[in-house]
Amino acid sequence: MRRRAAVKRSILPDPKYHSELLAKFVNQVMERGKKSVAEAIVYDALEIVSQKMKDKLKKPPTENDANSDQSSGVLDLFSQALENVSPTVEVRSRRVGGSTYQVPVEVPVNRRQTLGMRWLIQSARKRNEKSMAMRLANEMMEAHAGRGGAVRMCEDVRRMAKANQAFAHYRW
Repeated sequence: MRRRAAVKRSILPDPKYHSELLAKFVNQVMERGKKSVAEAIVYDALEIVSQKMKDKLKKPPTENDANSDQSSGVLDLFSQALENVSPTVEVRSRRVGGSTYQVPVEVPVNRRQTLGMRWLIQSARKRNEKSMAMRLANEMMEAHAGRGGAVRMCEDVRRMAKANQAFAHYRW
């Protein structure tokens, strides 16, 4: 018999961009409780992304929209990259009779977000750039463009769910 579900704890938004999503991402990047190191990595990665965006756009900033417009653009790029690597369906093992089937199920929003963050970080760690901030920035840019390791992981999960569509009637 299962016990009651764990209570969802609220998370404080990150201090720089005031975004809960970014605070969750910082917590995912964090290793061994070193939150300040994780924050520095994520903020440096977002700074690199904003520099690359500025180089691509070549739009001279005006006085009133220099900081706020750029930070919202970086957050939009981050959330779009996360959306591109978040799976909508996945396969779950389901035992029926004497055999186990891979049953495609829809992914809840919280798990979708968590998987997207996890895959983005894993793919960034596998890259060969000089620093983790550079790796994360380049992985975010590629995820935003719809390519890269994290997008590949998402596509693999979607493809597996598509291949096991025949077992969808075993969904619980």
